[in-house]
Amino acid sequence: MNEKKVSELWSHLHWLTVLAQQGSYTAAAARLNVSKAAMSQRIADLERMAGVALVQRTTRSVRLTEAGQSLVDDTRAAFEQIAQSFSQVRDLAGVPRGLLRVTAPVAFARQQLVLRLADFLHDHPEVRLELDLSDRLVSLATEGFDLAIRHTATPPDTHVAWTLCPTQSVLVVSRDYLRKHGTPAHPEELLKHNCLHYPRAQDTPAWTFEPRSPLAGTQRANAQAVERVTVPVSGTLSANNSEALRDAALCGLGIALLPDFSAQASLQADKLVQVLTHWRPVGAFAEHLYAIRPYSAHVPRAVTAFVAYLRTAFAGGFGEGIAATSGPQE
Repeated sequence: MNEKKVSELWSHLHWLTVLAQQGSYTAAAARLNVSKAAMSQRIADLERMAGVALVQRTTRSVRLTEAGQSLVDDTRAAFEQIAQSFSQVRDLAGVPRGLLRVTAPVAFARQQLVLRLADFLHDHPEVRLELDLSDRLVSLATEGFDLAIRHTATPPDTHVAWTLCPTQSVLVVSRDYLRKHGTPAHPEELLKHNCLHYPRAQDTPAWTFEPRSPLAGTQRANAQAVERVTVPVSGTLSANNSEALRDAALCGLGIALLPDFSAQASLQADKLVQVLTHWRPVGAFAEHLYAIRPYSAHVPRAVTAFVAYLRTAFAGGFGEGIAATSGPQE
């Protein structure tokens, strides 16, 4: 095989590897920044060169044949090593550069992350940032992301995780709603209120609380004892996005349980207030934000610089404007 054919073969095999990762011609073409027609033509050319079918096509997706999967399995490690070696060579220049693909939760990215990106990009003009806003737990390696920001209790063991900051859950409501419906003084009084909740797997939505110290209106003989209270809640709206729940609370629709990063701006502006501040919601949302990437021996300078920036930018968490044990009269 002449040099030109070898060069074409490597290019064709790389496109097949991307097709295997993405599962469709449309997604693979988008990943490679080429047209779907070009993607299809390149795979057809590779099949002619191989003399066997490499892809099984359906109306909705593609699957590799046994021969196609064998090619991908045998060449994947080589392409990963090439990409890593090239990244290491680029980093010899000592300046963070290149495309940085980051995935982050929708509400957090819109309310907190995007507002902090200008300074990083100004300080690192050779970095291009591609931000994917999704609450879907994507596969970083398969979908080509360099970094994920996750609001989770347990970062995966197979990845490297940097803690960005702690978070907490807060109960928020508009003053207008409180004037009309009163202020709950105990979690069990939420049974009488319209509760705006994040839908979970269980059939009956429920919020769990534990008392803070000091407790509101009670004295306990055993200060170490912590009794949790779980209350079934119901309301006219549930949504799998904390930003939507916050906006519904701003409209006076009900009491919302939110992560602090979603509630912070509205609390600081006094558009929402906290209730049941002597009780700590538990189990509703994770208590830390992490930056996560797949383990690799070499970490690009752009990733290292971005993580360092995020850890500084979010070091204080979102406690400003969040009351610990104060709020409206309970």
